[in-house]
Amino acid sequence: MRLTVLPVTFAMFGFSDAEPWVRHTIDNSSRGADGVRLADVNGDGHQDITTGWEEGNLIRVYINPGPDKTKGKWQTVTVGKVASPEDAVFADLDGDGALDVVSSCEGKTKTVFVHWAPSEAASYLDEKAWKTEAIPATEKKSWWMFAVPMQVDGKRGTDLVIASKGKSGAMVGWLESPENPRDLAAWKYHHMQDAGWVMSLRKLDVDGDGYDDMIVSDRFGNGSGTYWLKHPGHEQVLTAANWARHDIAGNGKEVMFIGLRQSKEGMIDVVTPLRTGSLLWSRGSREGGKTTWQTSEFRSDALAGSGKAAAIGDIDLDGKLDVVYTIHTGRDRQKRGTTWLSYKDAITDKIWMLHDISGEEGVKFDRVELLDLDADGDLDVLTCEEVDQLGVFWYENPTR
Repeated sequence: MRLTVLPVTFAMFGFSDAEPWVRHTIDNSSRGADGVRLADVNGDGHQDITTGWEEGNLIRVYINPGPDKTKGKWQTVTVGKVASPEDAVFADLDGDGALDVVSSCEGKTKTVFVHWAPSEAASYLDEKAWKTEAIPATEKKSWWMFAVPMQVDGKRGTDLVIASKGKSGAMVGWLESPENPRDLAAWKYHHMQDAGWVMSLRKLDVDGDGYDDMIVSDRFGNGSGTYWLKHPGHEQVLTAANWARHDIAGNGKEVMFIGLRQSKEGMIDVVTPLRTGSLLWSRGSREGGKTTWQTSEFRSDALAGSGKAAAIGDIDLDGKLDVVYTIHTGRDRQKRGTTWLSYKDAITDKIWMLHDISGEEGVKFDRVELLDLDADGDLDVLTCEEVDQLGVFWYENPTR
């Protein structure tokens, strides 16, 4: 059967006369779903999910059942129970081929944990086969917000870049994997940058030198804004001063969860939502071994709330990049917690058209992932919500 792609217009999805996208619940059985991170844990070609439930004190993994069954509930395993988790991410820390989960906890916990996966694939969904342990170098040190698996020093196994928030002592740093990664007491912390409230950590080779750099959005403090830390080379990573900071956008502003995209040609786009409701689009290009940025600020043409997260992709298949945007509505039902924005002439337009996705449901949404979950050729929207307890879910893109 041949599919016909119809252009999506504001009249179709504008607030006045549009239906929200269909929402498919993956899990709403706990409280405070706080972020979604992806990886293919079983090698079937489908992206699976891990999420921390901040009020439910759980870390869970969800197995993608494939496009024919993705609209139903997914297989789930609780891989650990920790208090106040703010983030969870997949990482094979011990190199056994099974993806473990690392959780970052704030509140009174203030610790980064490893949830060790069973080595046998058949036991991956067996809650009793998982083991949770704290990383001593992080215990009670800070309100941990985020972790990114990354090969930092070129030695041994996968390291972890971690970041936190706090009025004092917040930081970006990395944990050095020891010869035996299972010996968590042997993991060493190395400082990279002072911080205020880190919202995003994203690894990307920004300058094309073959090393993964770290893109950071920091919400508060003297160093607030979106910036990248240049990897100094394997021999220089132990000294914080060697991680040179390069600003991207939003200096001195309250920045939130960024959207990130790199084209096949190497051009980098970063969208930084501001708490005020504006967004910054920064386009990076490489010249003479340097990466330079051109930034424009835009707002929507309809009601917007307190900005939370952005993701970049062609939502309506018209060949132009769009932005999926989540907010905190403040329980104002005239606002929409999840929307997508499109420009008319260029990404430098000051006003973008706002299109409904979520309808009136939901209050406090989180970071976003765009992927074609139902294999119909358009990008669906995966996110979570933690006040109306919508849980972890995805919105079905109606374009095709």
